Amino acid sequence: MKVLLIGTFETKGVELGYLSDALARNGLDVERVDVSLGAGGTVLSGAEKLKRMEERAKAAAAHIAAMCDECYVALGVGGGTGGEIVLAALKGLPAVYPKVLITTMAFDPRAALADTAITLVPTLCDIEGLNPMLRQVFENAASMVAGLYRAQIPTADRATAVAVTTLGATGRAGAEVARLLGDQGYEPTVFHANGYGGAAFARFVAESPVAGVIDLNVHELGRLRLAGAHVPMPTRFSCANTLPRVVLPGGLNFIGLGEIATVPPEHLERPHYRHSAYFTHIKLTEAEMASQAQALAGLLNEAKAPCHVILPMGGFSHEDRIGGAIEDAHLRVVAAEVLEAEAQAYTVARIPDHINTTEAAQAAVDALQHAMSKRTEDA
Repeated sequence: MKVLLIGTFETKGVELGYLSDALARNGLDVERVDVSLGAGGTVLSGAEKLKRMEERAKAAAAHIAAMCDECYVALGVGGGTGGEIVLAALKGLPAVYPKVLITTMAFDPRAALADTAITLVPTLCDIEGLNPMLRQVFENAASMVAGLYRAQIPTADRATAVAVTTLGATGRAGAEVARLLGDQGYEPTVFHANGYGGAAFARFVAESPVAGVIDLNVHELGRLRLAGAHVPMPTRFSCANTLPRVVLPGGLNFIGLGEIATVPPEHLERPHYRHSAYFTHIKLTEAEMASQAQALAGLLNEAKAPCHVILPMGGFSHEDRIGGAIEDAHLRVVAAEVLEAEAQAYTVARIPDHINTTEAAQAAVDALQHAMSKRTEDA
């Protein structure tokens, strides 16, 4: 078994050579993957550089994918350009395959890390020649990779694995659902529906053995259709089409935006609140809620397995309650009427409780167990 070492050997040959030696000192064999642009010292135009970066990333991804059975850890090195190429190449590997990037952190890595586990090792200094700081970073990383190389791989049981989505606004519900699932012998894996976590949720459902899904918080539908930061997640609401699924409208009632100073004035004219220093939640209009419910219904009508929608009419999020900053019982009725009228491939039930109650969590877990048993009977 080997370690994949990925980098621009054309410009970082000395540094990558030292790292290769450090890996060898830890008893590891190295398979080198060169993602150099091949510029030969010439200055490429922006368009040509981007083209070559994409080509190198695709070629490296194909090579790495072919090698992943022979190599158990992928280790990349790069600054702005090289780091971007390596990240793109690593994304093709399975989500939890051990992946490490030593980088100057010259870019925002959140989008690249949304649906895959990559450990970032900041260099603090630039990768321009060896020095005591960079040598120590490389030695630390080599020792870390040696540990990853020997890590145990836990087994997964499809019969007990359940994927769950939540958000801070439905945090109590998420915790209660996870507790109740655990009490019933299931093993929940919970994802944060914040515009990034949904991508990880979709990839987990696609790559892992999963018995069922509780999509407790569908807030990302608003980020995708209305406003808010998010990464591409084309299968966010279709990845579970063939699985028993329970859906609640958690977070459907607000738009999740950033720091309040960055929120457009027209949004601040609506009822809103600061969820934290970094996030502001804006209440939907009636027209937006109808549109969102219509869109959600259309997505759920693609279900090929038992799918049940639970509507907690006491509130869809923690500030959608009596006295809450964005409380609006009428919006809940609008969503309920649309989802009920459009139901074809899913069933719907209203409950009087708020989403962040034990009663709502219990209803979701009971409904999932019923959906899973129904699927077994139909099979």
